[in-house]
Amino acid sequence: MRVLGIETSCDETGVALYDSVAGLLAHRLYSQVELHAEYGGVVPEIASRDHVRKLLPLIDGCLDEARISRDQVEGVAYTAGPGLIGALLVGASVGRAIALALGCPAVAVHHMEGHLLAPMLEPEPPEFPFVALLVSGGHSMLVEVQAIGAYRVLGETLDDAAGEAFDKTAKLLGLGYPGGPAVARLADTGNADRFRFPRPMTDRPGLEFSFSGLKTHTRNLWLEHSGSPSEDDELRADIAAGFQQAVIDTMVIKCRRAMQESGSGQLVVAGGVGANRGLRGALRQAGEKYGFKVSYPRLEFCTDNGAMIAFAGCQRLLAGAHEDLVISARARWSLETLQPPGPAMETPS
Repeated sequence: MRVLGIETSCDETGVALYDSVAGLLAHRLYSQVELHAEYGGVVPEIASRDHVRKLLPLIDGCLDEARISRDQVEGVAYTAGPGLIGALLVGASVGRAIALALGCPAVAVHHMEGHLLAPMLEPEPPEFPFVALLVSGGHSMLVEVQAIGAYRVLGETLDDAAGEAFDKTAKLLGLGYPGGPAVARLADTGNADRFRFPRPMTDRPGLEFSFSGLKTHTRNLWLEHSGSPSEDDELRADIAAGFQQAVIDTMVIKCRRAMQESGSGQLVVAGGVGANRGLRGALRQAGEKYGFKVSYPRLEFCTDNGAMIAFAGCQRLLAGAHEDLVISARARWSLETLQPPGPAMETPS
């Protein structure tokens, strides 16, 4: 089955063509980072309007790259949530309209399921079951994955997600947007041992995360120690390094705990923060030490993209999932409400 995937949940417009036999045929991604940089974060209305401008040209470019005509598309998958509702409605409207025009089925895909399944696009995909560390945008969670659609959240953030904490720390230090890559680059030049940062919620049982306190700790350090511009440059780097190391250590501790409690031997890391080199290296070392395998999607599939949506949608369409003639999207959508793919699929409302 040949499926067109559409991702418009936030500030990236992603399109891909996935074939159930031949694999990924083509994918295109447009990032709105430059549009939102001057505002220090994503502006929902600007994001929605830019998806409108970019989506159809990206679809045409993807079809041309794959040398596929529109009438050869056999299914359409689009992100229906969670995300910015205006942005989601752009992708849902276009995806549903294309499916109607072509007379093929459409399926609404959960954004987080797309991230969870992104490693399946690799030449050597992980095998079910596994535990996933899902760190994307406003989400930080550990998920037990038994099969496609069979998910159990083991623990999640109680306040700020890791990505949000990175963005807020970057803004505090004057590093601009997007915050995660900026903090990571600066951290490479800093001394992570200069200041002591807490490792939140690692001194008690459980798999929940909390990163709001790290943000407050960073702010207090900056206010206490900032002085001359020359000294502030070194201070920024040391704070960035200490903050990043605290986030990494916290995630490693929680992942080790999740692997022990679940009895799983396979950890999958997915989502934008999963592109962080320090986190990848620390988890790889932990896996080697404690006897579990760690898998990631390639870097281009860590951030939001159409390929993960096309793959996830293809699995559901192959199992007979289909929707009524509706345009469906939701800003909030619990991962645990999903069911294994099959004809009786929930339609977001």
